[in-house]
Amino acid sequence: MYHNRPHVEDIRAMKARGEKISMLFVTTPEEAAAAHAAGIHMLSIEGKFFDAEMREAAGDCFVQVGLPYGGWGRFEGRAIATGEDYLRAAFHYAGLGGDAYYCSASYDIQKLLCDNHLPVVGHIGLIPSYITWTGWRAVGKTADEAAKLWKHARMLERIGVFAAELEVVPDRVARFLTENSSLVMLGMGAGRYADAQYLFTEDVCGYGRNHMPRHGKAYRNFAPEFERLQNERIAAFREFKADVDSGGYPEAGHSVAIKDDEFDAFMAQVQG
Repeated sequence: MYHNRPHVEDIRAMKARGEKISMLFVTTPEEAAAAHAAGIHMLSIEGKFFDAEMREAAGDCFVQVGLPYGGWGRFEGRAIATGEDYLRAAFHYAGLGGDAYYCSASYDIQKLLCDNHLPVVGHIGLIPSYITWTGWRAVGKTADEAAKLWKHARMLERIGVFAAELEVVPDRVARFLTENSSLVMLGMGAGRYADAQYLFTEDVCGYGRNHMPRHGKAYRNFAPEFERLQNERIAAFREFKADVDSGGYPEAGHSVAIKDDEFDAFMAQVQG
């Protein structure tokens, strides 16, 4: 399977040919398998969700594994902070079949990963782990701020990063960055000119509990069905508890029998 799915060179070639790339954030094997069946090119999977089952479910999709950031996540039971922490996590996920590694840490840590020949995906624009510096808003709406995004993109190129999530950036700024950078720009709310269009499965399927972002688009509404299933789950659990309370469960058919002579022999042994 490894040789059937795309590599970094294939994703770069898609950018060079001007092909649009589809990308989804998934959290379960069922979501990953559905994305593979639908022909989605790239998946983003947080490290805490990524294991051998997820890799198998993702099939031929190119998988970007999100490395935990500081206090935002943990690896091997502790916060990830140093370059060595990031390397250890990245190589662990590489062993499970990751294709690239999202990292929003400092330039020196990103460079360390790149220097160890790991494909790194950075982040430009609205970066959730840096949100205290910008607030939840579009980034790059002023000339100075847009220039900083361009400077950031150039720095990522220099240290060897191959792609970047481009989040909530004005479309014309995103177009300039996409067309003038070797980075594969994974657009989330960055307009039609980004190399990839990247959405969260919970938004696409309409079951997100958070505010739907401006760039989100629901293609189905799973929320009522999920609510119905949860209500059915609660009802089943209540019936089980009532059965336990009343002695209705387990019934004879749920138990394992032992022949009388074997039980008598057992009792003779333990009582003798």
